[in-house]
Amino acid sequence: MKAYVLHGIGDLRYEDAELPVLEKNTVLVQVRAVGICGSDIPRIYRTGAYSHPLIPGHEFAGIVAEVGPDVDQSWLNRRVGVFPMMPCGKCPQCRKEQYEMCQSYNYLGSRTDGGFAEYVRVPVWNLIELPDNVSFEQASMLEPASVAVHAIRGIEMNAKESAVVCGLGTIGLLIVMFLRSMGVQDIYVIGNKKMQRKMAMEFGVPGEHFCDTREQDVVEWMNSVTAGQGADVFFDCVGKSQVLEQAIQCVCAGGRIMLVGNPASDVCLEKNLYWKILRRQLTLKGTWNSSYRQNAEDDWHVVLNTIQNGGIHPEQLITHRFALAELWQGLECMRDKKEEYVKMTAVL
Repeated sequence: MKAYVLHGIGDLRYEDAELPVLEKNTVLVQVRAVGICGSDIPRIYRTGAYSHPLIPGHEFAGIVAEVGPDVDQSWLNRRVGVFPMMPCGKCPQCRKEQYEMCQSYNYLGSRTDGGFAEYVRVPVWNLIELPDNVSFEQASMLEPASVAVHAIRGIEMNAKESAVVCGLGTIGLLIVMFLRSMGVQDIYVIGNKKMQRKMAMEFGVPGEHFCDTREQDVVEWMNSVTAGQGADVFFDCVGKSQVLEQAIQCVCAGGRIMLVGNPASDVCLEKNLYWKILRRQLTLKGTWNSSYRQNAEDDWHVVLNTIQNGGIHPEQLITHRFALAELWQGLECMRDKKEEYVKMTAVL
């Protein structure tokens, strides 16, 4: 099969690779669509993976092309999405079915071979069957969409509250999408690209509720648009000290801050801002990954049902589509920020 194999930092090669050998409780998925995650860029070009060689890619969907000898044959030829985390099943969190907080997990595309390939070996437990009206492109967005839903559900947001979403990459815009689908009307967004403003407006956010950080001071803007009242909830989808500082100053007394973005460096606070957390009784909460328990209440099934029912259309965020052999162009565009983009996807 053809695959992108990471041999070391910056050494990604599109080459022939061995077809995965099925093990106990696994199937072979033929990849039909795979997205590039922002985390793939540092993994490929700056930090490397946990081990090399490795096939990256954890946002993918496809068809079950082969099943292991102990797997129900009815899985063959089913259309599936794939939860990429493989929990240990033994730690305290796993025993509580809080698999996203597993202490000793494996992960498709970062710790073991993933979806930048024609075929992937996947544990049958990680498969989620797709309804006929959900496309492979939509299903390749299940992972980031579930991360967005996990953040919203984790902060217990309701439709009558106001929200700020800072950082309008894929996760931030998906949070906006889901907030709108929940009926939240009072949404403020913070970004730094024309495309981000355009998409937010397409999802129903008024133009005056967009703060362009290249031109506006975030705190001053927030005080202006909310008459100094602040918002109930602030989603930090960036992961920088500056954004956390802004969040503390942009929420109302008793407000909640959901930390979503992966930090690129240390995050620090001045003492006076720490005092604001105490005196205004703010809540800071972190979110990680998404819940998957193979039942209707987990994040993945909530997202899938929402897509199936037309509540959201995550494929609207796909700005660039490639053949698998051309996916390197998307990786380099994201690395070098050659042009504006949201989601880059290979369609096989």
